[in-house]
Amino acid sequence: MQVGAISEVSSLTTQPTTAAATPKNAEEAARQFEGLLIAQMLRSARESASDSQGEDGDSESSTMFDLSDQQFAQMLAQKGGLNLSRLILDGLKTPGGRVP
Repeated sequence: MQVGAISEVSSLTTQPTTAAATPKNAEEAARQFEGLLIAQMLRSARESASDSQGEDGDSESSTMFDLSDQQFAQMLAQKGGLNLSRLILDGLKTPGGRVP
């Protein structure tokens, strides 16, 4: 892969992440947290699969897979994901039914 292409991908993936790093409310924070959990599950599954197949994988492909896993996980969480963000929000609700 060319160095220019890597920097383009890097700039595309870092901008939304830094902009979304400070959630505006509990719902957004719950979705971001769900995205992180999904990304971690994808990473663990990929590592487990490559370990069982005896693949070492180079650092460039590992980085690209990590970036794609993060983006996929965030998109999945924004669309409802595994419904974990709703469960988190339900757990945060006060007795009056309002999220702090």
